[in-house]
Amino acid sequence: MKKIIIIVLAVIGIGALSSCDDYLYSEPKDRVDEKVVWESENNVKLYINYFYLYLNTYGGFGSVQFKGDMTDGLTNTFKYGSYGEGAIGANVNKLIYNPNMITPGTNILDVWGDAYQAIRRVNEFMHLQDKYSTFSDDLNNRIRAEVLFFRAFVYFQLAKRHNGVILRPDIDDIINNKQKDKATASETWDFIEKDLDFAIEYLPEEWPADDKGRITKGAAYALKSRAMLYAERWQKVIDAADEVLKLNYDLETNYEDAWKGNNNESILEYNYAQTKDGPYHGFDFTFAPFGDHPTLVHGAGTPTQEMVESYELANTGGFPDWTPWHTTTTNRPPYELLEPRFHASILYNGASWKGKVMENTVGGTHGRFMNYRDELASGGRTVTGYYLRKLLDETFTEEDFNTKHSVQPWVEIRLAEVYLNRAEAHHKLGNDDKALDDLNEIRSRVDLPDLSGLTGDAVFAAIRQERKVELFAEGHLYWDMRRWKLAYIEYNDYRTHGIRITDNAGSLTYEYVECDNQDRKFNENHYNFPIPTYELINNTAINQFNEWK
Repeated sequence: MKKIIIIVLAVIGIGALSSCDDYLYSEPKDRVDEKVVWESENNVKLYINYFYLYLNTYGGFGSVQFKGDMTDGLTNTFKYGSYGEGAIGANVNKLIYNPNMITPGTNILDVWGDAYQAIRRVNEFMHLQDKYSTFSDDLNNRIRAEVLFFRAFVYFQLAKRHNGVILRPDIDDIINNKQKDKATASETWDFIEKDLDFAIEYLPEEWPADDKGRITKGAAYALKSRAMLYAERWQKVIDAADEVLKLNYDLETNYEDAWKGNNNESILEYNYAQTKDGPYHGFDFTFAPFGDHPTLVHGAGTPTQEMVESYELANTGGFPDWTPWHTTTTNRPPYELLEPRFHASILYNGASWKGKVMENTVGGTHGRFMNYRDELASGGRTVTGYYLRKLLDETFTEEDFNTKHSVQPWVEIRLAEVYLNRAEAHHKLGNDDKALDDLNEIRSRVDLPDLSGLTGDAVFAAIRQERKVELFAEGHLYWDMRRWKLAYIEYNDYRTHGIRITDNAGSLTYEYVECDNQDRKFNENHYNFPIPTYELINNTAINQFNEWK
């Protein structure tokens, strides 16, 4: 039942697909000695290792989902500092001001082509398994369970974007039914659930030592809790979460360790640099604060004042009165009074980082402020007065910056999310006391007081609060706001803010500033992204969603 920490050590039997236009329609390519894959269980494991790359592809350190940018930049919690063409986060800033740039022809949140390539490869694997495998039924079922987990994982990426997609159960369907309409949303979630149920039935709770880190039953249950949350199948969320909690997972004692991987809270993760050739990621290079390296600049995106004000007071709970800092003042903001998740997630003026004290001021050395749009690229300067701390590796050295190679794991699912999934499902079924119990499990780790006596909308507000703070920067909030149908209400005609700090001979002035310069927008039809134009051209049986016609 332990987490997944595998990385691709070797891959055999995988042929390259052709262009994006024929990702779904080309005949299967011949492989060199494809029978060799099925001559030993070890060869099959090496083949399956390829599918583990999908955890990187669609994870927060990967490059496919939102072209490597963080979807948190589409919420009120995070702000990218650059707007010049080609700069990191520039497309995010374009989209938040002009949502009409998403069309069937151009959608930077689209994963359709990549996802169907991945689905085809899983189906090809199962085709070869049916054709060549002479393993026992038990072993064949376990093998299939492992790969069906990945098909469900990829279909989830499609399902959370679209209200029903094309279902491809096998390679014959791809070859013989090239012209095929999309399924309904319900049918799509049924398909995902069926794959996960097969994975749950046949995956082990724990692998032998030599295979430690492969997908487990716990990971399949955890993904089911997430998928059924999006499907609004509340009892199935609860049932899946209950099964996860029977296994050997625990919340880490310290919140700052929760997302670091290789611990008892991590259920599904992807580890980097398990061989000398990687793979690696560049998260630290992209988001490290100004001053971490003497010549290079980073800090592409930074937390907003709105996010800072989302944190409660340590121990007592509740929120400080931020009104005095919504103007200009020489009083220091109450950073030190905030709960542990703030200190673990955000670098503020005066915070300790790599043996230095952050000075996120105009002209600062370790951290530096810049007004948004003063220059095309932020050059490592913060436009909010803060930097991201969460997910960064504090041991990342100046020498590491020269390689741009980060190696901390991406934790796709951790136990805290499972508690939060179950809390929301309990609330939807009217079990508010049970929902509060789950929220209090999360809050107790950071010594916040229990929530009690809440019902109805107040419980939902508490769920929103805990998901926003607990899962900050882990890629959930934007998708949560979409599935709750709140993005069109709350992410329209608003602007985010920061605090500009000026140092006058040791006397600091804190000025509340806007860091957008124009209203952010969210179009209502973004609750369901369009079918890409290239699919409509190749597949005459599929119809565009009504809201995109």
